[in-house]
Amino acid sequence: MQQVNLNAEAKKLISQAEWLHVDHVGINRLKSEKIARGNGPKISFDAGYNVADFDASSPLQATLLAGGRSNISYKLTDALGSSWVLRRPPLGHIMPSAHDMGREFRVLSGLNKVSFPTPTTRGHCEDESVIGAKFMMMDFVEGRVIESAKTAESLNPQQASEISQELVDTLARLHAVDPIAAGLDQLGKPAGYLQRQVKRWGEQWQITKTRELPEIEALHSWLDTAIAKVPDSLPSSIVHGDYRIDNVILAGTNSEIVAVLDWEMSTLGDPISDLAISLVYWSQVTDTLRKKIPVAEDVTSGPGFWSRQQVLDRYVDQTGLDISHLDECVALACFKLAVIMESIHHRNLSGQQLGAAAGAESTMGEAAVALTELGLAVTTSGAISALNQ
Repeated sequence: MQQVNLNAEAKKLISQAEWLHVDHVGINRLKSEKIARGNGPKISFDAGYNVADFDASSPLQATLLAGGRSNISYKLTDALGSSWVLRRPPLGHIMPSAHDMGREFRVLSGLNKVSFPTPTTRGHCEDESVIGAKFMMMDFVEGRVIESAKTAESLNPQQASEISQELVDTLARLHAVDPIAAGLDQLGKPAGYLQRQVKRWGEQWQITKTRELPEIEALHSWLDTAIAKVPDSLPSSIVHGDYRIDNVILAGTNSEIVAVLDWEMSTLGDPISDLAISLVYWSQVTDTLRKKIPVAEDVTSGPGFWSRQQVLDRYVDQTGLDISHLDECVALACFKLAVIMESIHHRNLSGQQLGAAAGAESTMGEAAVALTELGLAVTTSGAISALNQ
């Protein structure tokens, strides 16, 4: 029998089917055409065909996804080309409350309910005997990740501007999600969130530091005093905790964000803390200290990308939130990220770091120092002025 070509519409229909009825030729055809089954794991076969050769339980192919610097992500692909992502904690020492796979699974599942752009969750396993660690599973989302300045070079100025707006608007949309509707109203305690963050990351510094840095101790001391003066009555929301351009997946042909990734630090807290960390990650062509931070460096420095001030103005316009404590939040973001960079530096020195930051001992160590300098500059010059140095 002559095989006919499958057009794009036919492939789309098959990939979205909840049930596939195929013969032995059909199984091989799915593989050769690289058609991934979507939500439908069910397959039925014509009687009489030799389908015994099809092994539905054949081993999954696992590929390390290089973008992660903390939790480790693998792309798993089955014999038919369907793909998922497995997430597990990093190797080596971690804080008891950090890298909680159950928490990330819970957050993603809740956001699935309210149609916020996140990968669909598939399962969570607490049994460490299965792969050596607790883990969660979610769908692999196709699309584009703008993870480097080189990747961003493919964008024209209009596309860069549209992506800038989409990033800000998606963050504002997250902060407008009703935690009760998402089933996440018990995710954290909004009251005292900023104070607890100062305490938590101060403790993490003491655990993971590889050298003495008086500057980071000075920044921690300033935060202790300054954050204590921020009112507890400010609005709260679901916060991402690490929101930046390379933690989102864009649609293949436009600026729409189809998935926000890496929710391991999500909780209920002050939405301005999310804005603050996004501003620290944002890059501009005139930056100096920011260039020493090897995370999405120079990605938003190209033609068409917004300035930090434009990001700030759009966020305020979309949310109407009070940003009078932005300086405190940006200084805290610098402190938090400095500690995270030091943690990665620590894992690198012990040979336990996987992903994009593996082998970057000196770079991550320098980043921790640069972020500390940025944080101290915020305490004297204000957030936007300091970040624009």
